[in-house]
Amino acid sequence: MPTYLTPGVYVEEMPSASKPIEGVGTSVAAFVGLAPGGPVNTPMQITNWSQFARVYGDPQNPQNGPFMEGAYLAHSVYGYFLNGGSLCWVVRVGAEEGGQAARAALPAAADQGVEAFRVTALKGVTDPVQVELSEEPSAEDGENKTYKLIVTAGSEREEYDGLSPTKKGRTHLATKVNSSSKLIKIEEVGASLPEAQRIPATGTYTLSAPPVSAGSVDASDFEGDVAERTGMGSFAAVDQITMVCLPDLMTLYKNGDDSPLARDVQGKMIAHCENMGDRMAILDTPPNLRAQDVLEWRMNVAGYDSKMAALYYPWIEVIDPLTSSPMLIPPSGHVAGAWARTDSTRGVHKAPANEVVRGANGLGFQVTQAEQGALNQNGINCIRAFPGRGIRIWGARTLSSDPEWRYINVRRLFNYVAESIIGGTQWSVFEPNDQRLWMQLQIAATNFLMRVWRDGALFGATPAQAFYVKCDDETNPPEVIEAGQVVCEIGIAPVKPAEFVIFRLSQFTGGGGEAEVEE
Repeated sequence: MPTYLTPGVYVEEMPSASKPIEGVGTSVAAFVGLAPGGPVNTPMQITNWSQFARVYGDPQNPQNGPFMEGAYLAHSVYGYFLNGGSLCWVVRVGAEEGGQAARAALPAAADQGVEAFRVTALKGVTDPVQVELSEEPSAEDGENKTYKLIVTAGSEREEYDGLSPTKKGRTHLATKVNSSSKLIKIEEVGASLPEAQRIPATGTYTLSAPPVSAGSVDASDFEGDVAERTGMGSFAAVDQITMVCLPDLMTLYKNGDDSPLARDVQGKMIAHCENMGDRMAILDTPPNLRAQDVLEWRMNVAGYDSKMAALYYPWIEVIDPLTSSPMLIPPSGHVAGAWARTDSTRGVHKAPANEVVRGANGLGFQVTQAEQGALNQNGINCIRAFPGRGIRIWGARTLSSDPEWRYINVRRLFNYVAESIIGGTQWSVFEPNDQRLWMQLQIAATNFLMRVWRDGALFGATPAQAFYVKCDDETNPPEVIEAGQVVCEIGIAPVKPAEFVIFRLSQFTGGGGEAEVEE
């Protein structure tokens, strides 16, 4: 309490009894996969496709962008943003331990598809290396124009000015940098090119390790380690993730054979989501399976049972930019984008089904209505093509055998409500555990759930039918208070999707009543 000794007017700020709870984000996907460039085993926050292409582009062949032969990560991230995603986290895996040094291509300013110089990190440099090339202000032009190069690696920084990419001698770009740099080496790979194509484009370039082939990665690369923050384990430190996708896990299936290692990693995906409690795993089925095959795989081979996972079938067809020909890819990235689109347009309570899969040109298998019956009953969400209505997601079930958690939107709504309440009531920790705190918690939770009900996420004509909040001396007896706990009990009635719309038609005899005759 303040002490007043001098006469005067004083103003005291009193905290409000109501502390509003803000809803958390529900549309953040996480991807683990293979890319030709970019940092390895480092979670990167990506907000659009251009940023992904810039970070994970091929440093040796810039015209290929982030696409890599035999890998699905770039296709999945592209499908995610195309279908409505706005934010994701990406971890690149697969670089060989102790393999080739990180490098980056400096393309020609006149032709971005031509490599003018190549920058390679020196042996022993372990921090991520970044080089920034810029023109120096000068009246000179053409071959007399000079450049400035800034090299950073962790806390180390090197600067070089007065560099010429075309003039031989001590001021030549490669000669001057190689003579004194302790971080990088520059090679003039375009020495035989015309002078106009030997001038590099200005910009910032990040050095990355060359990729390994898609067939040489193993399950441990995807699984990673929580303590080392590698692979999928690195996502344990990112709270905002709500969806987890591993499209390149399907590269472990070789020649159509079953892969116990891939199933093991999928099981660990589910365990990761179960342990975190705030995200769901979007699983892909193995490639080249027919409807009866995928049902057999689901029930007798994989046997997953989790309310934190959803399975989608079949693979979808897209155009491969590297070959300009059709290819089949796992649907998880496109599905994650459809989830994000549904969240933004309708809300997390809307089942992410009956949504068009943007960017899908075809399907790996055409599922019939009769075939989907058995698949849907066992938690396999089908993607189907409808004449005149496009390719749509036609299922919204989890892999849980518990009817209470049958639908994806119910599970995700509970995740949203729980995380929002947890984040919005952090102020209450170590507050005096009395009736005032109970009232504040009850008011905050009630006001938040009132907004959720008004958004159409809860079932009931009135708030009393949709939810209840109880925090009083009944939920907080003396023994609970002595244990340092405060218990607030909340119940909500989530809306369930109309999965089966039934119209009952019958015949009746019309004109049986007496008709009035007007004269």
